[in-house]
Amino acid sequence: MKYRLMDLLACPICKHFPLQYYVFSAKTVERSIGDEKKPLCELFCSYKNQFIKDMKETPPCEECFKYEIIDGLLYCPNCKRWYPIIDEIPRMLPDKLRKKDEDLNFMKKYKDKIPKEILDEGLPFNLKSEQS
Repeated sequence: MKYRLMDLLACPICKHFPLQYYVFSAKTVERSIGDEKKPLCELFCSYKNQFIKDMKETPPCEECFKYEIIDGLLYCPNCKRWYPIIDEIPRMLPDKLRKKDEDLNFMKKYKDKIPKEILDEGLPFNLKSEQS
């Protein structure tokens, strides 16, 4: 998943923007933005984790374009829902279309990298509710 995508993603349930993200693995790619107008993102620079309007300097678009998230997690601090990023694809499905076993296995695999709040209270599934 390209960092630039964070400028477009909102929580599909409550529409909160921006989402928080956690990177578990990433890769570097050979690419440049050439002569495109900067900033490339309209509202939010996820690379710097700041709204464009609040930035005092031009966003580092050239640097941002070099990285992609392979595995990670998107989190909505408003409704506490989390969405896995698996093989560079954010899986942002509504609760009823998510597979509990797959989501819990993802949480277990990365439990050392996921904040405790998400592990214990994240929706629609979390490790604490699985134990009860």
